[in-house]
Amino acid sequence: MIAEVLPDRKAHEIRALQAEGKVVAMAGDGINDAPALAQADVRHRDGTGADIAVESGDLGADGRGAAGGGRRHLLEPRTLRNIRQNLFWAFAYNVVLIPVAAGVLYPSFRLLLNPVYAAAAMGLSSVTVVANALRLRRFR
Repeated sequence: MIAEVLPDRKAHEIRALQAEGKVVAMAGDGINDAPALAQADVRHRDGTGADIAVESGDLGADGRGAAGGGRRHLLEPRTLRNIRQNLFWAFAYNVVLIPVAAGVLYPSFRLLLNPVYAAAAMGLSSVTVVANALRLRRFR
């Protein structure tokens, strides 16, 4: 990692590393990063930067700066897994408890779900989904 490089030296530093046979990744967000981004093997650009930097990049960011690229790369699969978990449990709740609350089990088992308990279960389902999503905040 090389940091604090003057704009006119960035592309030169990348060429020097490539001459040593190294694969170089560059993260940038401004017009002064465009030549270096174009020279690098892997380019990560911040979506809030100059249009020329955005066009030069392979990977995009959400506007939180180029430094968060590695964290975002690791967080994305966890976020998708969390979304799938939340959808699964929300659908499972609805598939099981809504028919029970509607009285499907009453003819066979004389079982009815009190509306107060059904409402509490619905609230608990929402709290569970939110709590599961909040686990992502602990990611470092």
